[in-house]
Parts: sequence; C-alpha cells; structure tokens
Amino acid sequence: MTTLTLSKALNEGLRKALEDDPRVLIMGEDVGKLGGVFRVTDGLQKDFGEARVVDTPLAESGIVGTAIGLALRGYRPVCEIQFDGFVYPAFDQIVTQLAKMHLRSLGQLSLPVVIRIPCGGGIGAVEHHSESPEAYFVHTAGLRVVACGNPEDAYTMIQQSISCDDPVIFFEPKRRYWDKAEVDTAGSAADALPLSRARTVVSGTDVTVLAYGPMVRMCAEAAVAADADGRSLEVIDLRSLSPLDTEAIFTSVRRTGRCVVVHEASVTGGLGAEIAARVSEQCFYHLEAPVLRVGGFSTPYPPSRLEEHFLPDLDRVLDAVDRTYSY
Repeated sequence: MTTLTLSKALNEGLRKALEDDPRVLIMGEDVGKLGGVFRVTDGLQKDFGEARVVDTPLAESGIVGTAIGLALRGYRPVCEIQFDGFVYPAFDQIVTQLAKMHLRSLGQLSLPVVIRIPCGGGIGAVEHHSESPEAYFVHTAGLRVVACGNPEDAYTMIQQSISCDDPVIFFEPKRRYWDKAEVDTAGSAADALPLSRARTVVSGTDVTVLAYGPMVRMCAEAAVAADADGRSLEVIDLRSLSPLDTEAIFTSVRRTGRCVVVHEASVTGGLGAEIAARVSEQCFYHLEAPVLRVGGFSTPYPPSRLEEHFLPDLDRVLDAVDRTYSY
C-alpha cells in the first residue's frame, strides 16, 4: 500500500494504462511538458514520449474530434478537458458523434474514448473553472459517466474507464486532488469494485445519503456529526452516475426509509431529481419522508468570495437529514 493524493493516484493509474496497452494515449492542453494545470499527467510525456502524451492546441472540439478519429483507428485516447467550464466547445462532438457512433453503426463500431473533466468548486477559481456539468452527460444516452471521490477509486477507476469499450466521461473532484489515502498500486484494477457499482462508505440504519465526487467526504463527515445526535446515516458513493447502481440505492432506502441526495450542481434539473424520481417509483411504500435534495443554488456559479455560500456544506446536509424526520 502506498499513500497517494488523488491527483497522484490518477497519475499512477494513467501510467499503468500507458504501460499495459500501447494503444493508450493522452491528449489535452498542457498535459505534456507542463504535466497539466493540476499536475495529474506530470512526468508522463518525459517517460512515454510526445507521440503518446500529446500537447494540443486550445481547442476542445478539436481534441475530442481527433480522439474520435483515433478511436475509430484502434487507439484508446484519454482526453483532458482542463477545467469543467471548458467542455462546452466540445459538447457537439460528445453528444452528436461520440455518444451516437456505436448505435449508428448497429454495434459494429466502438469508441473507447475517456474524457477527463476536473469538476466542482472549492478552490477559489474564476468563472468557468468551478462548474458541475454532469447532468448534461448523464442525460445523453450512449455515454458512461463516472466520478471518483478518493485516491483508491481514482487509481482503479481511471484504468477501468480506459479499458472500457464505451465512451466514458470521467469526473475528477478538483477540491479533492490533494486528499491522501492508502492505495494498493500492486493490485489489479480488474479485481477492484466494478466501474458501474456504488460503494457504501458509511453503514447506517436511519437515513440513506447518496453522494458522488467532491461531496462524498462531506457526507461522511456529516455521518460522524449525526451519530453524535443519535442518528445513523448510511453514506453511499454512487461512483457511476450513468448507469446508476439502482440495486444498491433501492436496497439501502428500503431499509432506512429516508433518502437525501447531495451534489454540488444546482438542484434544478440535477442528477438528484432523477434519483429522487426513481426512488419514489420503486421504494414508495418504504419511504417515511419525501426524498430530499441538497445542492447548489439555481444561479450561475458565483465569484470565488461567495462560493462557500453557494456550495453545500455540513450544515445544509444535516438540515436535510433533520427535515426527513419532520414528516
């Protein structure tokens, strides 16, 4: 076991994928010589060369379009979108080409492209650097959408995503890049928890709290605080946003009778709404209260001095837990 930050765990996972499969290549803005703005790809171009770790122009549509062509020729490209808010110029390529090609070819073509997107706030960044655009991609059939929340998952999930034959949108919580944990770098990603499965982070009996990416740690801390008040929270890290591990979700909610969904993205039209609908449909007679959502406000992401007010915090999570008991 090795102690790694989440960003270093991603680096090691990418390195392992490059070593194991010569078809894997990395491309993006400043991913090579600089090693990425968060240093996730630090040292990879030096070790694998400019043909496999490619510094691209500042053109997200071009990055993804090139990756689609490479995938059709048998490569397994990993694209880095430097910040979440920069993905929109590539949106057309992703939803009209990347997501559709497998069905358009009646299953004859696959596009094993991974698009890495640092997501979320909490780092005091400027406009277009702190967004949570996952709902756009979850809504787009033909894409897998996943989010890692800790170094261990970062290391295995990036390798599993690269080996997957489906296009994968891979969200990385930028405020957690410096979180540290023990990672088994000697183990095989193939033996880890499957990419589409959720993970129970904290076991509990009273309220199911569903989260992903940057909010997982926050919800685990909420479980500790709630325990002091005699309430037992079960915190589940969804990990896979599309497809959802509905079996894990429903099993927990049927046992606890209460559910709170937490994400950084604005509540309106967010992934929490989809989860709330599915839980209400499948667990209606087990629910003691409506499914509640905790998320960002329905405004554009604010200036950095206001982001702590915009983002869900411990008090807002615990308040939602309290409100589930008022019904």
